[in-house]
Amino acid sequence: MTRVKICGIRSVEDALGACAAGADALGFVFYAPSPRAVDPEEAQRIISALPPLVSTVGLFVDPDAAQVRDVLSRCALDLLQFHGDEDASFCESFERPYLRAVSMSPGRDVSALVEQHPRARAFLFDAWRADAPGGTGETFAWERIPAMDRPWLLAGGLNPDNVGPAIQKVAPPAVDVSGGVERSRGQKDPQLMRAFVDAVRLADSARKTASRVRAVER
Repeated sequence: MTRVKICGIRSVEDALGACAAGADALGFVFYAPSPRAVDPEEAQRIISALPPLVSTVGLFVDPDAAQVRDVLSRCALDLLQFHGDEDASFCESFERPYLRAVSMSPGRDVSALVEQHPRARAFLFDAWRADAPGGTGETFAWERIPAMDRPWLLAGGLNPDNVGPAIQKVAPPAVDVSGGVERSRGQKDPQLMRAFVDAVRLADSARKTASRVRAVER
């Protein structure tokens, strides 16, 4: 099954709604300019209310090491997610599994960036915009994603209407959503979250059925 990460969680209510919808992981934004930013104390209050086996991810954009260590000292995060120009040595220095976001800017050598992070747990392919590191609500040309033999997530403008076609087209191991399941900037909508996860599961089912049909035809 395609795993689902819902990012930009800012309240216990939204976190529990995401879990009830079927999210596998929740993302917490530690980047002050973002409208979805959350402070470490509030993030930990939310994390403490989560049911078991839900992964927690802390998102950073070009932080200094002191900021990351401060957040880690106050929040029980399972993974780190780096969305800026952080190099591998920086990402690895916290001895915590990490996701490396890849903004799909024009002309970017995506394969080279992947090779530069041999210890990344996974890569998150996101839309690019010059004035924002992510969470723009915009998609990108999915065919630009290179053939991957390592775990990865699809992000960038996903919502309940387009996540199914995305799964059918590029079969990502996981998907990441933020603005596509919000009623207003930074506030999640429980119905949209459930609709998103339902669309993912429907697409998974369709892919399995198609696979069985191809197997029978062979």
